[in-house]
Amino acid sequence: MRTGRIPQLDLGGKIVNKGFLRGFIAGLLCCVVLLVAVSCGGNEDESRLTKKNSTPTVTQAQETGTPTPTLTPAEEFTSVEYQEKLKQIAGVLDQYYYQSIDYNEVVDGIYHGMVDALGDPYTVYFNAEEMASFQESSSGSYAGLGCAVTIGDDKYPKLTRVFPGSPADIAGLLADDVIVEVEGEDLYGVALDIVVTKVRGPIGSKVELTVYRAGEPDYLHIVVTRNTVEIPTVEYQMLNGNIGYIIVAEFDDVTAEQFNKAVDALLDQHMVALIVDVRSNPGGTLYTVKSMLSRILSKGTLLVYMEDKYGKREEHYSNTNDTIDIPIAVLMNGNSASASEVFAGCLQDYGKAILVGTQSFGKGIVQTLVPLGDGSGIKVTISSYFTPMGRNIHKIGLTPDVEVELDPDLKKLNSIPIEDDNQLKAAIDALKEKLGK
Repeated sequence: MRTGRIPQLDLGGKIVNKGFLRGFIAGLLCCVVLLVAVSCGGNEDESRLTKKNSTPTVTQAQETGTPTPTLTPAEEFTSVEYQEKLKQIAGVLDQYYYQSIDYNEVVDGIYHGMVDALGDPYTVYFNAEEMASFQESSSGSYAGLGCAVTIGDDKYPKLTRVFPGSPADIAGLLADDVIVEVEGEDLYGVALDIVVTKVRGPIGSKVELTVYRAGEPDYLHIVVTRNTVEIPTVEYQMLNGNIGYIIVAEFDDVTAEQFNKAVDALLDQHMVALIVDVRSNPGGTLYTVKSMLSRILSKGTLLVYMEDKYGKREEHYSNTNDTIDIPIAVLMNGNSASASEVFAGCLQDYGKAILVGTQSFGKGIVQTLVPLGDGSGIKVTISSYFTPMGRNIHKIGLTPDVEVELDPDLKKLNSIPIEDDNQLKAAIDALKEKLGK
């Protein structure tokens, strides 16, 4: 068990995880096996921008279906020299390694490492077990802990949000906790999607997390009982002055309908302005964010576009005239990512909303999920996305129109009372100024 502070990044044992170490040595040498020997299967109709609990993590409805990977690898990967080197490495390990070798695990590590060597945390290889977990529907219900997670600057998973009443909340986890180990397995450099598969498990089972929490002298060892988690993707209420307030926790499949119902209910209560809160919202489906933006921007308005390395551009437009025309503010923070940034950036470009809070996360790239015939798959970055005015915010984020840091004491709470929320108050004040009150 661990004690003490979180390890520094220059510690030799923390630089690479087991799969990456094996794969970095041999993955590229063996890729011809992966590309030629494994056939493609399935016909996914969604490509990934981010995933539930991912950094901050969206799925994109794609009319063209799943791309079919080429079976003609780059010339470098078919070189006899590479294949001979792979044989040499295998021979050395077989003869000299001091323990018996599980070659199934080695081969799995080769595949993981080949993809990991790209250095893109959003491009990930999944073995069959990981793929099955990753493909759990974005339905707003899943068996897990009830928290959103990203990868921090120290390359360990960090909680960005803990849902009130969730297993994570009950166990005492807090936003900004850093997860160092799951069941004793170090998580340094492990891809976020893989982390999620390790944390999830059967309902009622327990998982032990080793946690670093700022201000604590030692690591915390927290046991969480997994359970079905119903994420409240949309919550709403009317604030004083007939200002509607909608919290959007994630852009899941169910969120667009819930958002529209919330807007309708608030309009029935004579709403004159609206605050949409996407703080610590890691993303969701592009289809959902398009539907929500279509409720605000008139039919035919460009909402977002993607562009791949070949210069191919894919544009997405508003598809309805059932829109609202009232002052809007969007609350965001450093954990608002991907679909959240599509939503906020689009409205900022057209001057349809005031952005309030702090700089957003900055994820401006698109992934697609490519299933392979043996049950495994690859989530691969395929393009960059841009706001209507051509901004790519990857690794930059969106800058708020009204910059307000959340009060430090409030950062320690999983649920912030409305009356104490200074960022919400700033959004209300900005809208009142718009309304001339």
